[in-house]
Amino acid sequence: MNLNNLTPAKGSTKNGKRIARGQGSGRGGTSTRGHKGAKSRSGYSRKIGFEGGQMPLQRRVPKFGFKNINRVEYKAINLDIIESLIERKGVKEITPEVLQENGLVSRNELVKILGRGEMKSTINVTAHKFSDTAKAAIEGKGGNCTEL
Repeated sequence: MNLNNLTPAKGSTKNGKRIARGQGSGRGGTSTRGHKGAKSRSGYSRKIGFEGGQMPLQRRVPKFGFKNINRVEYKAINLDIIESLIERKGVKEITPEVLQENGLVSRNELVKILGRGEMKSTINVTAHKFSDTAKAAIEGKGGNCTEL
C-alpha cells in the first residue's frame, strides 16, 4: 500500500451538483432556481425575520419597557438564613466572605440583608445594604450593622 493508491471506500464520496453547465446536464436554463422573482436573482439574500412580505413578528409585537443601565443587583439574604447559619455553623460574625464560604453568595455579588425571619442571637453583620426591618431586628437584639 502506497500513498498513490489510497482511495476512499466505494460509495462513500459523491460529486457535487454541477448546475448552470448547459441544457444537456439537466440543470441548465434556470439552474434549479425556478422562474423570475427575487430568489432567482444573483446576490439575493433574505433579510433576518423576513416572512414572505407578511408583517414580521418583531414588528407585529409592540415594544414596551426599558433596561436601566445604572441598576445595581444585590443578592438577597434574609434574617432566617443568617439565624440558621449561626445555629448550624456557630458563626460569630456575618460578612460577605463568610456567606461566600458557606455557598450563599458567589465571589463578586453584592449582599443585601432583608428582614424576613426572626433574630434570636446577637451578632455583628457586615453587608453592602440593609433593609430597614433587618437593621431594626439586628440592632434590636444588640447586634451591629456595618455597610461596606
